[in-house]
Amino acid sequence: MSRLQKYLFFVGFDALFIAAAFYLTALFRGHNLAEFIVDYRTPIAVFSAVWLIGSLLGRKFQLKREMSMNEATIAVFRTNVILLLVVTAIILYGGIDYSRVVLIGAMVFTTAFELLATYVYTLDRELTAASRLRDTMREKPRLDFESEVERSVQEWRIDEGLHDSIVDEAGEAAFSFIRLHLGDHPGQTLFISTTTRFNILAQPIDVYRNIVNLHRINDIQYVNKFFESVNERLPAGGIFINCVETQEQRKKRLLGKYPPVFNYLYYPLDYAFKRVFPKLAFTKGIYFLLTRGNNRVMSRAETLGRLYSCGFELLGDTASNGRMYFAARKIKEPVFDKSPTYGPLVKLNRIGKDGKLIGVYKMRTMYPFAEYLQEYIHRNEGLDEGGKFKDDFRITTLGRFMRKLWLDEFPMFLNVFKGEMKIVGVRPLSPHYYSLYDEDLKQRRIKYRPGLVPPFYADMPKTLEEIMDSERRYLDAYEKAPWRTDTVYLWKAMVNIFFRNARSG
Repeated sequence: MSRLQKYLFFVGFDALFIAAAFYLTALFRGHNLAEFIVDYRTPIAVFSAVWLIGSLLGRKFQLKREMSMNEATIAVFRTNVILLLVVTAIILYGGIDYSRVVLIGAMVFTTAFELLATYVYTLDRELTAASRLRDTMREKPRLDFESEVERSVQEWRIDEGLHDSIVDEAGEAAFSFIRLHLGDHPGQTLFISTTTRFNILAQPIDVYRNIVNLHRINDIQYVNKFFESVNERLPAGGIFINCVETQEQRKKRLLGKYPPVFNYLYYPLDYAFKRVFPKLAFTKGIYFLLTRGNNRVMSRAETLGRLYSCGFELLGDTASNGRMYFAARKIKEPVFDKSPTYGPLVKLNRIGKDGKLIGVYKMRTMYPFAEYLQEYIHRNEGLDEGGKFKDDFRITTLGRFMRKLWLDEFPMFLNVFKGEMKIVGVRPLSPHYYSLYDEDLKQRRIKYRPGLVPPFYADMPKTLEEIMDSERRYLDAYEKAPWRTDTVYLWKAMVNIFFRNARSG
């Protein structure tokens, strides 16, 4: 079936759905069918035209062969939500005198018919594919496990089928990237394309040296659990290769996929539902109930942060076919964080008095899991002026705005009220940043509670050495006259903040 025939097929069925929807609505409302058609011929025609044109523009009928049932359902549902808004606006502001219940009811019935048809269409396709797979498995002789491992080792160089399969799934650039990190002799490597950790845990322990998953992690509901399973199946130094459609790549794809104007109307809705909803406590359950975690928006920073939290370090990454492929090495066991920071208010581990870890409250200015990338950022980018990390891609656009207005610091008053911090004092540092300090200053810092307003904003140092010297001067003065020192430093900091453009770091 050609693309034109496919579109005509779907449009024809959709026209039947619209007619059936109006027929059912008329029955429920107790209308005489003949009179109903005469009275509502104009809104039926307008509704049908808007609905079919909107469906074509929204590419609702473009059901690809690789789309899952969930993806196809979401494609129909999201287009119909936009069409519902458009038709509702026409009803409210177009001076239409017809029953709104009839028109809204027709839209609801049409959507129900389309979702049912989508379910049947994708179910039939999946069953057909499963049947073909069973037939293929019957035709091929079954090999034992050791033979499969040995075959994967040999075929990397001599079997074009492996090359072609990877290129078909991921692209030539991805194949070159995989070969770069595994070498010409990849050894015992598991090649897989999956979204479920079961397919990882089903593999024997201490058999595979490397694991390559060609399916993007955007469709994995429990990403960290998946990464932890890979970590469990790999030996120390084992390599894990996977891919993700990053937030930036997704934006580029969606803006290019839909027509101008419509694309900029659709993108904010997509971002809100697939980026914001999964992070908020009161919408997270709804999101995963509807999508099961499929097609989630994920940034590069969050992806790498999750990797590092699960015991991997990044070896490299590259772009191929609109996805970022990454290679990571297992260096330790996962962190198993029981309270990961997703929402707008975060609680970060910082060094407090007597060297104890305290949970410092801040408004989120970075992507989720970005706190695990401090060492990576420091190693690759180093420190910039003021002791901050250079080119810190972990900070969100909203986060930069919040830092300029000091909004991210306000929740730390909770730590002051709890007695963990005071108004003026040395900054509460993360364990990694704390490790960069001189040993003598480390010991002096932990004698006192950290402060909400650090001496940094009074002296405005530019390098890490200058920051340490600034804190030493503050501690020297504080040990002699605590109240007077804090008052003087608070005044100097306020002058720099309000008149010399000092900003939150």
